[in-house]
Amino acid sequence: MPKRLSSFPGKRVRPNQRRTRPTFAETLSQASRRAREKANRPLGRRAGKSVYAAIAAMEDEEEFESMVWMRRLLRWAVALVLLPLCFITSWTFLIRFSHAAVEQGFWQTEEFWYFMAGILLMIGWFASGLLKSFFLYLYVLGHELTHVVFVLLHLGKVTDFHVSVEGGYITTTKTNLIIALSPYFVPFWSVVAVAIYLPLRIMLGFSHEWDRLLYALLGLTWAFHMAWTVWMIQRDQPDLKENGTLLSLVIIYLANLLVVVGLLCVAAPSPLRSLADFGADWLRYAVTAGDAIYRMMNGTILRWAEEAALR
Repeated sequence: MPKRLSSFPGKRVRPNQRRTRPTFAETLSQASRRAREKANRPLGRRAGKSVYAAIAAMEDEEEFESMVWMRRLLRWAVALVLLPLCFITSWTFLIRFSHAAVEQGFWQTEEFWYFMAGILLMIGWFASGLLKSFFLYLYVLGHELTHVVFVLLHLGKVTDFHVSVEGGYITTTKTNLIIALSPYFVPFWSVVAVAIYLPLRIMLGFSHEWDRLLYALLGLTWAFHMAWTVWMIQRDQPDLKENGTLLSLVIIYLANLLVVVGLLCVAAPSPLRSLADFGADWLRYAVTAGDAIYRMMNGTILRWAEEAALR
C-alpha cells in the first residue's frame, strides 16, 4: 500500500495533503456507534444482531487501542535506552574535541577557520531572513530528495514527488524509521558539495589550497542543514509522529552527533584522530559511567537496607 512521507515547513497545509480517509480507530468507533444505535431500536432479532455487532466492534476497538499503547510504550522504552548512549557519545566528543582544540591547536588551523567561516556566514544569513523563501524551497527539496534516496536504497519505489515552500511529500511503497528520519540527520547539500568537488579536483588537478573552498562549503551547507532542521522540527512534522516524537528526537540527536564525529575523523588534520580511537575512548567512558552508576545505586540500596533494619 503506498505511503506518504511529508514535511510541512509552515502552518499552511495544502488541500491534497490533508488526510481525508478515516483511521482504523475512527472506522471502528463509527461502526460501534451505528451498531449501538441500531441495538436500541425495537427490531427483534435484527436488534439482537446489532447488539452483538456493537460488542464485537467495541472489542476490536479496545484491542486496537491496546496495541497502540503497547507500541508507544515500546518506543518510549527504546528512547530511554538510547539516552545514556547519547550522553556517553556527547561526553566523549566534548572531551576529545576540547583536548584537540587546546593541546593540539586545532582551532588555529586554516581548515577549522574556513569551516567556521562557512558556519558563521550561514547563521548570519539565516538570522537576517534574506531570501528566506529560496532557502526554504532548497531545504524542502533536499529533505524530500533524501527521502527518495533512502527509499531507493531500501529497494522501494517512489510514485509521487512534490516540493514547494508550503510543504513537500513523496508517496512510496516502503517506509521505515531510517527512511522517515534520514533528512533530519543527513546534510544532503553537504553530500552534494563533496560529490561535485571531488571529481572536479581529480579531473582538473586542483591543488590542496582549493580544499579550503571545500571546508567553507561544508561549513556553509552543514550549518544550513542544522539551522533549517531545528526550525522545521518545531513545526509539527508528520515524519516525527510516525515513529513517536520522543524516539525520533533522540535518534535525530544521536545521528547528527555521529555525523559530526565522522566528519571530524576524516578531516585533515583530524582533531579526533580516527573512528577507532574515538570508539576506544567511548568504550572507556561507557565503562566509567556504568561503574559510577553501579556504585551509586549499590550505595543507595545499602543505605535503604540499613535504615530499614534500624526501624
